[in-house]
Amino acid sequence: MLTACGLWLITLGLYFVFVRPSLLPEDLRFMNTSLAQVRANAPGLEAWLQHVFTVMGGFMAGAGLLTVYVARAAMPLRLRSTSWAIAFSGLLTVGLMSATNFALDSDYQWLLLAPALLWLASLVLHVAGSSRDSSPNEG
Repeated sequence: MLTACGLWLITLGLYFVFVRPSLLPEDLRFMNTSLAQVRANAPGLEAWLQHVFTVMGGFMAGAGLLTVYVARAAMPLRLRSTSWAIAFSGLLTVGLMSATNFALDSDYQWLLLAPALLWLASLVLHVAGSSRDSSPNEG
């Protein structure tokens, strides 16, 4: 399950780098403005946001790659503190993203809740497996 979350983060990151427009209709709705008003009052904002989303997408894809690695390498070994790493990285990535999209009343809020729930399920299953396993590496 955590591998799926990592692959999803990689895909989302690539979307932000290569596909996502600078401003979505929900962004304009949240700001209570129009694209024409933004272009008139803040010329260059769209170009700047493309750079921001490129950097952010790169970080997402990188976090996804590390997540896949943790899921495939660290979790099966039950390395010490793996559960904490999974919990905090999930909270700071998919958890924070999902909560923010609910706060913004995003059109995608329910869709973006799914990866957070999948991450949580992965963590619960890992912890449950770790508690059954009395391995000295577990943490």
